[in-house]
Amino acid sequence: MNYIDLFLEALSSEKGRSKQTLAAYESDLNSAQEKIGDLLHASDDDIQKYLSNLDEKPSSIARKASTLRSFYKFLMLEKIITKNPTTNLELPKRERALPKYLSPHEIELLISSAGDIKTSVRLRCMIELLYASGLRVSELCELPITANLGDRLLIHGKGAKERFVPMHEGAQHALHKWLEYRGDIDSKYVFPTNSKAGHITRDGFFKILKKCAVLAGIEPNRVTPHVLRHSFASHLLAGGANLRAIQTMLGHEDISTTQIYTHVMPEQLCDTVKSAHPLAHDEFKDI
Repeated sequence: MNYIDLFLEALSSEKGRSKQTLAAYESDLNSAQEKIGDLLHASDDDIQKYLSNLDEKPSSIARKASTLRSFYKFLMLEKIITKNPTTNLELPKRERALPKYLSPHEIELLISSAGDIKTSVRLRCMIELLYASGLRVSELCELPITANLGDRLLIHGKGAKERFVPMHEGAQHALHKWLEYRGDIDSKYVFPTNSKAGHITRDGFFKILKKCAVLAGIEPNRVTPHVLRHSFASHLLAGGANLRAIQTMLGHEDISTTQIYTHVMPEQLCDTVKSAHPLAHDEFKDI
C-alpha cells in the first residue's frame, strides 16, 4: 500500500488542501523517501540525519520537516505506526523575513498606470481588489461570481474556510465597472479566460502586473501580488486597524502570522502610541 498517496488523499478530501499544496507535500515526501528509504520504518535518527544533511535554506528545511511531521501524525492517527519519529526533531532556527510592501503613493501610481495596459479595466479591478481586500493571488484569480456580495466578498480560503472581506467604494466601483465591461459571459469566474483553468492564471496576472510596474516607474522586482497583500495589511495596521481584524481579513489561522506586520512601520506605530496612549499626553509629563 502506498501510504504517501493515502496521506495526500486524506489531505484533499478532509482538509481541502489545494493542488499546489498537495504537489508540494508529494514532492517533499518522495524526496525524503529517495534518501531515507521506506518512510514507514524510518527511525528518529534517520529523519534527523536526512534533514541535517540537506544543503538548503533553513526555511526550505523547515517546510520539509513540517511535511514529515504531518505525514507521521496522519500515520499515528490511522494506527499505521505506533511511534512518531518526528516528535523530537531539532531544526536550525530561521529568522522570519519582514514582508515587503509599497507606499500608498506607489499603489496609486500602480493603479493609475493600469489604464495604459490593453486589458486596463480588468487589471485595474484586480489591483484594486488585492489592495482593498488583501486577497491571496489564487483567491483573486479563481474568484467566483457568487463571491460578490456588493460591499464585501465571500472568500473560500485555505482549508475550505470561509471569510467575509469588506470592500471600500473605490474597489466596489472598479469591480462593478469590470463586470459591466465583461458582459454576460458564460463563466462562473469573475476573471474568465479561454485557458484550460477557465480563469486568468497566477502567472498571467503576474506578467501583466510587472508591465504595469514598469509604466508606473516602480522597480518590477518590488511588485508582486503578494506585495500588494502585504501593503494592504501594513497600511491598515499603520492606520490604527485592529490586529485581530487584519488577521480575519487575511484569513490567517494563527495571530502570530499576522503579528509580523507590527515590525513593518515602527515610526507610524510609535505615533499611534503617542496619540492614543492615556499617559502619552502633556498633562502627565510632570507627574
